[in-house]
Amino acid sequence: MNYQNSLAFAQEQDNLDPLKHFKDRFYFPQVNGRDAIYFCGNSLGLQPKSAQMYIDNEMYKWANYAVEGHFKGEEPWFNYHKLLADGAARVVGAKPQGVVIMNQLTVNLHLMLVSFYRPEGKRIKIIMEGGAFPSDQYALETQVKFHGYTPEEAIVELFPREGEHTLRTEDILQSIEEHGEELALVMMGGINYYTGQVYDMAAITKAGHAVGAVVGFDLAHAAGNVPVQLHDWDVDFAVWCTYKYLNSGPGGTSGVFVHERHANNPDLPRFAGWWGHDASVRFQMKKGFIPMAGAEGWQLSNGQILPFALHRASLEIFDEAGMENLRAKSEKLTGYLEYLIDDVQVSKDVLEMITPRDPQARGCQISLLVKQNARELFDKLMEAGIIVDFREPSVIRVAPTPLYNSFEEVYRFSEILHSCLEGHC
Repeated sequence: MNYQNSLAFAQEQDNLDPLKHFKDRFYFPQVNGRDAIYFCGNSLGLQPKSAQMYIDNEMYKWANYAVEGHFKGEEPWFNYHKLLADGAARVVGAKPQGVVIMNQLTVNLHLMLVSFYRPEGKRIKIIMEGGAFPSDQYALETQVKFHGYTPEEAIVELFPREGEHTLRTEDILQSIEEHGEELALVMMGGINYYTGQVYDMAAITKAGHAVGAVVGFDLAHAAGNVPVQLHDWDVDFAVWCTYKYLNSGPGGTSGVFVHERHANNPDLPRFAGWWGHDASVRFQMKKGFIPMAGAEGWQLSNGQILPFALHRASLEIFDEAGMENLRAKSEKLTGYLEYLIDDVQVSKDVLEMITPRDPQARGCQISLLVKQNARELFDKLMEAGIIVDFREPSVIRVAPTPLYNSFEEVYRFSEILHSCLEGHC
């Protein structure tokens, strides 16, 4: 047996891992009386053990201050969203004034589209990835209908070449150039939820701007997974959820980025709410919306304090670990998973890895196309204590995350996968 395909090697890598202690900061679900091997952070991240303390703090304020909790105590609710700005900005490569935590993902996407999809004349088209997550598809479909267009005339979907599973960057850039004079918006995921492909956001943004289009990204699968530099890449806007890699609880809150050239433009069209109004005069209750500077000017309602508290617990862990450190471990962990999958010899006619093999073109997730009995294999893995997820018609997504997964878990997954494929699971 190759030493790299051994428990001893995996344990050696864990001993060398400077982030190994973070695993103890999370709760793991139990399967068959043992901690599950949880490779589903791409769908819902694990609960930080510190989350309860942050929730309890806000419950104490509610019990003891009631409405005065908005203004009393060390961290009044009135400005609680500001406690999240610095940490969130570090995760997505932004300035703190360019981000705000609010609402949920698709709500925020619609708010951004109100401001940034402004079709005019022949410039009405949106470029997006084909097979994007349904929320993005539905949001764009209904937005173009709202403006009086049909999806068929206004939405350009990009699909991989025949026989391929992922988009080539040159094909994306070529499509942007071809549709340039008709293009209003390029709106893509930072990472494709199905294949796990990371798109070249910097190149896409540059190409979109070169033809006069606005460029935005849905970072649901990218935030907290791969390093992102939204400000330096000159991205116009972005949205993301916080319950996947950012471990902020089911149905958790969402983040928004607006580049400063837009965020400080009070004349930019938007749907307004009281909480986005200039805080210095907000309680004068006067007519005439005056937006807050920065991304805060897109807020509608007062903050979701309990989801914010959960997100704060997670962001503090991310700050402690550091995105660059997490990315370095992620590349090793996912690379090891790729190596072991390739080494499961029996899988060669059964499994096909549809995630890019280039480490720069993927994050934590590897998507496996299962050519025979896909659902049966998924069920067997789950019964064996491996929590992954299944996407129709036949893809199993496996996502070892660097905050709380280990090389030994990756090794044990490969053993169980091999056993299941041989019918011994």
